Amino acid sequence: MDAITLLKNDHQKVRQLLSQLTEEESADKRQTLLDQIAVELEAHTAIEEEIFYPAFRKAGEQHDDEKMYFEAMEEHRAAGDLVLPDLKGTQPDSEKFGGRAKVLKELIEHHADEEEKEMFPRARKVLGADQLEELGARMEARKQELLSALKH
Repeated sequence: MDAITLLKNDHQKVRQLLSQLTEEESADKRQTLLDQIAVELEAHTAIEEEIFYPAFRKAGEQHDDEKMYFEAMEEHRAAGDLVLPDLKGTQPDSEKFGGRAKVLKELIEHHADEEEKEMFPRARKVLGADQLEELGARMEARKQELLSALKH
């Protein structure tokens, strides 16, 4: 599977989990979903930042490529360092939880949409099919390693 297909599949999975989270009212189910989302986001963010983004940045030839790279990194920081920890520290049965879950959902959806509409088409041009397949294989192996570590 090429790198872009892998990342799009991750995006779809997290979008579904976030939709369930924002619609769920049971505190126990909210907590379970949030734990699952946190693991998925941590693994996804790691493979993008360790493997995909550096390859994209290196292959990029235009100022816009560099700009996309830095914007994506900042969106990861906002979600992973600010919004997600805040949500994890909120009681799942509180009124604040729903609002904070919605903010996380909107941030993640914006980030994924931007990558899919701007970065991924550009990556297909600058990286090429063979490199995307090679990156995909590395990313899948790293993701499995991370998921194993995060779930234990």
